[in-house]
Amino acid sequence: MTKSNITLPLFFTLLFTLLTFIDVSTGAANVFNVVSFGAKPDGVTDSTGAFLKAWQAACGSVAAATVMVPIGTFMVKGITFGGPCKSRLKFQLAGTVVAPPDYRAFGNSGYWILFNKVSKISLIGGTFDARANGFWACRKSGQSCPPGVRSITFNSGKDVIISGVKSMNSQVTHMTLNGCTNVAVRNVKLVAPGNSPNTDGFHVQFSTGVTFTGSTVQTGDDCVAIGAGTRNFLISKLACGPGHGVSIGSLAKELNEDGVENVTLSSSVFTGTQNGVRIKSWARPSNGFVKNVFFQNLIMKNVQNPIIIDQNYCPSHKGCPTEHSGVKISQVTYKNIQGTSATQQAMKLVCSQSNPCTGITLQDIKLTYKKGTPATSYYITLQDIKLTYKKGTPATSYCFNALGTSLGVIQPTSCLNQ
Repeated sequence: MTKSNITLPLFFTLLFTLLTFIDVSTGAANVFNVVSFGAKPDGVTDSTGAFLKAWQAACGSVAAATVMVPIGTFMVKGITFGGPCKSRLKFQLAGTVVAPPDYRAFGNSGYWILFNKVSKISLIGGTFDARANGFWACRKSGQSCPPGVRSITFNSGKDVIISGVKSMNSQVTHMTLNGCTNVAVRNVKLVAPGNSPNTDGFHVQFSTGVTFTGSTVQTGDDCVAIGAGTRNFLISKLACGPGHGVSIGSLAKELNEDGVENVTLSSSVFTGTQNGVRIKSWARPSNGFVKNVFFQNLIMKNVQNPIIIDQNYCPSHKGCPTEHSGVKISQVTYKNIQGTSATQQAMKLVCSQSNPCTGITLQDIKLTYKKGTPATSYYITLQDIKLTYKKGTPATSYCFNALGTSLGVIQPTSCLNQ
């Protein structure tokens, strides 16, 4: 056996040096620890500059690099992590990032943590706490307040992975994708009180090829908000509630508006939410559309409006537009949706007066009202539905500008125009 010329102390010295520059979990060279750049894990000291320096070093690396946020609490003001970068990046957090205690520190920026034009990046682990109690109090008081900031935003990103991240107490939206392509979001938790104003959970717009899986959203507005320009979006194994459910829209905000298509929500549970699955548009002219949408294998637990299309959307009920929604809704399937409705009207499908909904399918729906009392419903296209109200009294159905086909057993009697 040949003896090595490396002594044991020298071996451990070399090993320690190697581990300093290699992320063992991935083998990626160049780990840039924010503490090494001056960040303080005390939750008080402003670490914004240190985070930015660590990012700039990692972004400029020609080899795959990692920005490391170790255990501890780091206070960070509004920050932009800009790209493009030279190689694949990993932003790994073991600690907690908190916003400044004074919500006014953000001004009118609109963003807290912004990743701009970054491709091939993974955001892994950690907690982001926007500490928005003061901001919510301002909003509820009716005072003049800043517009609020989104907690985590990706603008124009490509090939993005977000995993194991927790966002708490966002001022407005917890996590936003805008103009992104090929994004996988999994096992995230987005949490704010149910009465927090306008705190959407996960918002997607102008993005293609997004998956959102295995996640929990408990917040004060939509659990998932799907905006104009969203295509090829898959949501599965979502736990939603409290919140306002999963919404496509609101649309028809503008005349020239991109459409929404190829959206699937499956294998998810809604608990105590204000809505279940919703498509909403303002009663205004628009060239927008919604098509090829699948809501399937869903459980509703004491949910208001489990299934709803509202093309006269106007939440304030003040100064509402009085025109007809130009958004065309077609090819929407509701399949195997079961549970309890907190409102007697479990299904309400109200379409535009000038643009009827077409190709809508309801299949295997079983929604009961409160203590087992079957709910009433508004239908467009119905398949294999059997609902009654109270002690065997048939439920009623209501269609507004509804064109479609009734298939299978329909109870109550379909009101569709063939």
